[in-house]
Amino acid sequence: MRGDGDGWALGADGQRYWGRHGAAGLLLRAPDRDGSPQVLLQHRAAWSHQGGTWALLGGARDSHETTVHAAVREAEEEGGIAGGVIAVRAERVTAGDPHTWTYTTVVADTAAPLSTTPNAESLELRWVAEHEVHGMPLHPAFAAAWPALRTVPVRLLIDTVSALGSWSGRALSGRDLVDLVAKSVPRTVELPNQRFGWVRDVLEWGPADSVSGAGNGAEEDAVDVVVTADETLADRLPGAALLLDPAVLPQWVA
Repeated sequence: MRGDGDGWALGADGQRYWGRHGAAGLLLRAPDRDGSPQVLLQHRAAWSHQGGTWALLGGARDSHETTVHAAVREAEEEGGIAGGVIAVRAERVTAGDPHTWTYTTVVADTAAPLSTTPNAESLELRWVAEHEVHGMPLHPAFAAAWPALRTVPVRLLIDTVSALGSWSGRALSGRDLVDLVAKSVPRTVELPNQRFGWVRDVLEWGPADSVSGAGNGAEEDAVDVVVTADETLADRLPGAALLLDPAVLPQWVA
């Protein structure tokens, strides 16, 4: 069934954009066998706009939908992805003009790569290792957005002394907190520098412990992220390390 969003919108730059109320796509991640991130990409059908390129499952947003609803619905229609098995982590406007037309990328992940059922809009759907995405013939808009959407490997260091203050009503030790987060942590996390991180390690940390500024991933841009309410630590951490407010942790394990 066609929705009321199907149709062209005119942008402030005079270009036509698909989606009368804007458009949205789903950037879905899942861990490979070694724990490294993969993303689900669509090889666009030849007859479609920029056919033959690779991009995200997505399409026009209907007037009654949020961007999350639109992206999840499009993923189900185009790829057979059921919304109940994915966890939405973030939304980013990655193209368009906020006053006329926007494309929103909805970032989500799932515990394992899902099987897919492509419809006529796809030549193929494929789980692709993150480090291989940039070498594919990407849709121009997705290619422009990809550098800000890809993750860096993260080692999460929890200052349990300050972080336990965010857990009112729950009697937890520092070790309990680390174990709880390690079991429930979302793979994709928003970082304070507007990048995304892929969390693979969760460790207990104290202000007396050292921070290298680099995580233990193979990539050179891996980072340590210290979860603490002590903002004075910022001046004592290496430049590459980041601070994250512990208030986010209860949301992750809710």
